[in-house]
Amino acid sequence: MTGTGCVTFVSDCHVRAAADLISHTWDPVVVSALRPGPTRRGVLLERIAGVSDKALTESLRRLVAHGLVARAPGGAAVYELTPLGASFARGPLAHLATWAVEHQDELAAM
Repeated sequence: MTGTGCVTFVSDCHVRAAADLISHTWDPVVVSALRPGPTRRGVLLERIAGVSDKALTESLRRLVAHGLVARAPGGAAVYELTPLGASFARGPLAHLATWAVEHQDELAAM
């Protein structure tokens, strides 16, 4: 393994670890929905069309476990991006979104 990537692609490759962050359908969507700032869980349900209550709960649990999202202290279910989550949202996830927009016709044809 080198500082820029994996010489041989093994199961513990950093690329694989990063790809795992977007491998679940709703996780990147939830991260994107939290970009504006701390958000109540109910607002996330409204903001993310098509997500079920169960899928949102599972996604939030995964993102908290990965250190990308934190639940704000207090009684209300308010979630926000951690510094790691914000860097992921502004960096690789933003680049992926830009790429997807640029190639939306090709992706839709799949």
